[in-house]
Amino acid sequence: MNFSSFRLAASTADLGEEPAAREHADLVEFRMDLADEPLTQLSDYDGELPLLVTNRPEWEGGEAAGAGRLAALEAAVTDDAVGAVDVELATARDGDADGLIETAREHDVAVVVSTHDFEGTPGMGELQEMLREAVQFGDVGKLAVTAETPDDVLDLLVATRAATVEGHTVATMAMGEAGRHSRAVAPLYGSRIGYAPVEPTNATAPGQYDLATLADLVAELGGQ
Repeated sequence: MNFSSFRLAASTADLGEEPAAREHADLVEFRMDLADEPLTQLSDYDGELPLLVTNRPEWEGGEAAGAGRLAALEAAVTDDAVGAVDVELATARDGDADGLIETAREHDVAVVVSTHDFEGTPGMGELQEMLREAVQFGDVGKLAVTAETPDDVLDLLVATRAATVEGHTVATMAMGEAGRHSRAVAPLYGSRIGYAPVEPTNATAPGQYDLATLADLVAELGGQ
């Protein structure tokens, strides 16, 4: 999957919702950690949109636990419907994801290396270093922080722009009400992936817009 331009991902734990996402989304983020029988859903999937598979651990805001988490992702990336896989920066850094990343490469699946801060927004230097480190392991470096002030959002946008100017492919967003607008404006500064739930009541992160609203905002602002 190519992330050379902005792509809007519809997040869901139910692949049966894919038809409802087609009008606005470019791909579906399949939250395996929130899904019932995720590998069965994946093998039965016959939708039109490519999949970004995510199996988020509990220590980074998800619900997946145990050693089988990465094995499930490695099985998932062999499916033809999967165009990208998300793996946490800490997992990649520790080397635990080496087998997953290698299998993804073998199947031409893009690797999104992500990190989430649910407590706040690190300083500018740390933001930039996290993005630089993430793209060393993957095709896209994803950084989600929690904004408490407008200055937090500005720092994230500056880091996004700096990474883009350096030639890196990144996806950034600020969670929380103070950072909500970042999901619409970050594409103007180089962010290449946006996330929104198919069903507005099923948000997978604080401050998400619904899918149709985010698609309209990004389009109107000229972010795609």
